[in-house]
Amino acid sequence: MDARLITVLDPQYPRTLRLIFNLPPFLFVQGTIGEVDLRSVAVVGTRQATDLGIRRAVSMTRQLVAAGVTVVSGLARGVDTAAHTAALDADGRTIAVIGTGITQCDPKENRALADRIAKAGAVVSQFWPSAHPATWTFPRRNVTMSGIAQGTVVIEASATSGAKMQARLALQHGKKLFLIRSLVDTYPWAAKYAEQRGAYVVEDVAGVLRELADPAAIRDADARRVQLGLGLG
Repeated sequence: MDARLITVLDPQYPRTLRLIFNLPPFLFVQGTIGEVDLRSVAVVGTRQATDLGIRRAVSMTRQLVAAGVTVVSGLARGVDTAAHTAALDADGRTIAVIGTGITQCDPKENRALADRIAKAGAVVSQFWPSAHPATWTFPRRNVTMSGIAQGTVVIEASATSGAKMQARLALQHGKKLFLIRSLVDTYPWAAKYAEQRGAYVVEDVAGVLRELADPAAIRDADARRVQLGLGLG
């Protein structure tokens, strides 16, 4: 499937992403991103997920897409793969934000999954199409993944996990951060985020859905941001 380049000045650039302070200036996209994706939530977690973590990711994803929410994740092993697959199997929309160029796939075994995602949502990269994975590309990918969603649900993540990094980024971006109750009960970093940094502790999808913004509010915020950028505000 062919990819197209969109820049921050293009109307097709995701409105939610344009609202963060460290947005990527351009994206390569396979598939489609549209207004339907304004109600979007990132579902993330460790690559070394437990069986219980996988089941929780699948359950959360199924409930989100049943409510018309686009599920965003990073195409990594573990929780990410479970979230994308569950969204597709439920005939929902999903967006993969990847840490390589659009012609690459990491892990390689997810190539078929990436092709499925591009047909039922979008695969998004901020890197040159032939770029290979590197230690610095994945933190930048997490910035974009946080920005493109209204909020992030962390399913399972240690203190050194990239999902914990995304939790921090979500708060920096002014996005909603949702932590599964079992995560808060298990990891001190998650308990601290809940107690001191304003993260929401959720038992099920209802705790996520009631905090999502109306797409009209996002459109208005984006319009104001564009006007300020053009010196018209």
